[in-house]
Amino acid sequence: MLERDPELAAAAHAVDELVAGATEGGPARGGILVYRGESGIGKTTLLDEIHRTARDRCTVLTARGGETLTSVPFHVTRQLLQPALDRFDEEDVRLLCGGHFDLLAPALGLAPPPPPSAAPADPQGVRDGLAKLLGRLADRLRDRPPVLLVDDAHWADAESLAWLDAFTRIRRDRRLPALVVLAHRPLSEGTRRTGVPAFLAALADRAVVTLGLHALTLGATAALARDTLGGHADEPFCRELWTVTSGNPYETVELLAKARDRMLEPVAGSASLLRGLGAEARGGGLVARLEELGAGPTRLARTIAVLGADSTPDLLASLAGMSGPEVAENTELLRQARIVTTGADRAARTGPDAGDDPNAAVAGAPAHESPADPGPADPGPADPGSAHPDPVQLGPVHPDSAHLEFAHPLIASAVYGSMSPAARTALHGLAAWALTAAGHGPAAVSRHLLEVHPDEDEEVVRQLRAAAVEHLAVGAPDAARRCLERALEEPPAPDSYARVLYELGCASLLTAPAATVRHLSSALGLPGLDDGLRIDATYRLAQALAHNNQLREAARVLADEAVRTPPGTDRRRLQAANFMYEGFQAAEEDGPGRSRRLADLTAHFTGADNSERALLTVRGFDAMMRGEPADEVVRLCDLALVDGIPARGLGWTDATWGFEIPALTGIAYAFSDRPDRAGALFTEAVRAFEISGWSGAHVAFAHTLLGLVHRRRGNLPRAQHYLEEGLRLADRVGNGLPVHWDTACLLVDTLVARGRTAEARSVADRYSFGPPWPGAIVLPDGPSVLGRLLLAEGRVEEAVATLEAASEALIERGRHHVVWAPWPLDLARALAPTDPDRAAGIAAEARAHAERIGTRTALGEALRCAALIADPPESRRLLTEAVDHLAASPSRYEEARARLDLARVTGSAEALAEATALATTCGASLLTTDAVTARASSHPPQ
Repeated sequence: MLERDPELAAAAHAVDELVAGATEGGPARGGILVYRGESGIGKTTLLDEIHRTARDRCTVLTARGGETLTSVPFHVTRQLLQPALDRFDEEDVRLLCGGHFDLLAPALGLAPPPPPSAAPADPQGVRDGLAKLLGRLADRLRDRPPVLLVDDAHWADAESLAWLDAFTRIRRDRRLPALVVLAHRPLSEGTRRTGVPAFLAALADRAVVTLGLHALTLGATAALARDTLGGHADEPFCRELWTVTSGNPYETVELLAKARDRMLEPVAGSASLLRGLGAEARGGGLVARLEELGAGPTRLARTIAVLGADSTPDLLASLAGMSGPEVAENTELLRQARIVTTGADRAARTGPDAGDDPNAAVAGAPAHESPADPGPADPGPADPGSAHPDPVQLGPVHPDSAHLEFAHPLIASAVYGSMSPAARTALHGLAAWALTAAGHGPAAVSRHLLEVHPDEDEEVVRQLRAAAVEHLAVGAPDAARRCLERALEEPPAPDSYARVLYELGCASLLTAPAATVRHLSSALGLPGLDDGLRIDATYRLAQALAHNNQLREAARVLADEAVRTPPGTDRRRLQAANFMYEGFQAAEEDGPGRSRRLADLTAHFTGADNSERALLTVRGFDAMMRGEPADEVVRLCDLALVDGIPARGLGWTDATWGFEIPALTGIAYAFSDRPDRAGALFTEAVRAFEISGWSGAHVAFAHTLLGLVHRRRGNLPRAQHYLEEGLRLADRVGNGLPVHWDTACLLVDTLVARGRTAEARSVADRYSFGPPWPGAIVLPDGPSVLGRLLLAEGRVEEAVATLEAASEALIERGRHHVVWAPWPLDLARALAPTDPDRAAGIAAEARAHAERIGTRTALGEALRCAALIADPPESRRLLTEAVDHLAASPSRYEEARARLDLARVTGSAEALAEATALATTCGASLLTTDAVTARASSHPPQ
């Protein structure tokens, strides 16, 4: 290759590092390489050279994006992984999938999609599962570590790039167990990238090196000309060649091949002819050259442009209206004209000894591949940058040979663009039916149906709806959305229009809540939904509104539909969601009234069915928030479970009710001094999500809930671990999600408890923890925790203002749980030095609410607060009682704080040592002296 020494050296060094790390058995030393350059600049030839140099020591996996395949999810993933997995038997493949074969196999094309009745796959779960699969595969291939070559990555599907993005994020030191090499055209300018450009930019940010490929210099162009046409090529000829092609390797090679075919003398007198010949190598000139070959080759080339990776001889014959021999004859003409290549051509390009390579199934062509996916890329002899533009001479091509590809993407684009829109659309329609007749599934057919003109064809609508189901089953909701949006344009018949809108709303629920709201609202306003679908559409609409921070509207649509629904299970389902979303609001007009209506509705419920159990859960959570007796809260939660676990249909992954119902049960247990029951529920949540392949916001929230359990038990380091993991998982999904607020709140509270105020402030700032508050409540009460942080920072006036605002909002709603919302405890401490009378009144009210709650934690905390404001003798008595309560509670950290206060009041060194030891066990530092505690102490330390 000419003038590519730095690029090849970077690749050689990266391969050496990868192999060295695998050989030594030490840390992985792979990474990402990115090559960028305009079309025809030589990216494919560069990857071919990397392939040849790496194949003796590595397992080389290749893939290429396609201009007409960007809508096919995971087509690049399949190209890369299918050949590698062919090396293993089914049992080994299942082991590589890590228990998620049923989730990953459809995405890999190794198994058909699940039946339509199956729940959609979690996109994040599929990405993470595939990333882990590649990690396990790399571990199995340590003797020949994997090198992944992705050409034309700008035409890769977004799902595959999301997978590579997930895989390359697994190591913070950027040292991967594989080498990922991407080649693509330059990204468009601007910072607001989405989809494929965003993923490519993210991958480049983590690359070991990103190199731009430049055009050939005049000297390299001259060397190439003399190598091809003879050493007598003179300077004027070479300069004109360089000027006409602008040093583009592909155009230079093509132009030299044409000059040789025309037996053009490479001298100054012939230089003026180069510009005309050059026009034939691109755009309209290339199409004109194609048409000169005749109607048969032209029709075949256009059929290949539409079929893309499905360009097998049988399909080409069917779609182009040719016999097998005619396909072979026209293919040979296209090959000789350097327009297409065959599987044999591409295998030959891999190297002269590829057939002897024991890893040829991986390092060369794949042993099998999905009909919807292109095989490993090879540019053919006219690839940009090649110094040997000789035409392929392999003899006639048999109709049963491998599928055909264009020799270069520029040719594919030119041929595809040369067709009139009507002809192109018609050919896509014929391709759709040909693929269907050949046994291809709806997902494989859908990329063609997306291109045909709407024509009120119910069969097109049916196919697109079926394709959407398949896309959802492999974790590709965006592909499903495209199919359903196109189905609406057809349009569907009036009696099915609302159902398609409903399906579209469900497809976009996780990725585009605002779009879901539009689609489901429209579906509910049209005839065509039966009673069951109306209920489900309303429920999902409310979920989307809630995810879009429109809790008030979510509650309203549920209430309106509940009024129209006859009494029974369906109405109770709507009522449960209505009460839940009303209670989730950060502010509501009549909180106490809602609580009374909920209590009246559930007063005689026994948990006879899931609708009753869901309402009992919501009632138990509301009772906890209101500070009702904990024994009653626990009784309600117990009724909502069956033998201590969620009833069938109310589980963590159940789509009918959602994960909120079991979550509320566990949260109510946690704040009722039953962290053991909460922990069992939340541990099961993580297990259920992992089994189902869910790894997005759901798993993040499950980790947050486990962090809550450990915080309530006083295991602060463990709580911090789970909460930080929850934030890490949430960060991968998006920004500003409800789980971010809850997890950041708990983490701030935990870090303040540990005495790590600066870290707590860093978390608060990073996640904008503070006003303006979201429209939903925060777990635990956000303003109360922020006030606690401000007190720890010594910002007393700001803390008092924050805590007073919290008190006003919560008292108005009748929410008095002093552990969920500890504002009275901290406000009393803050006011004690300057306004002891008001502080005492607040502490007394907090004690009264704690006595109503009745948990040992609430009582101990309230007594400790009261003690800090009481006279010394009373303070000792109250603290002694507080220690007794907290010692009998699950709250070890709060017990340590109370023991420290008592030790300081009594002046006992032994008690101080015990308190310090317990705090150390909890992972907390109690070195900071509470000013109010010091004031209340009547004895100096011993």
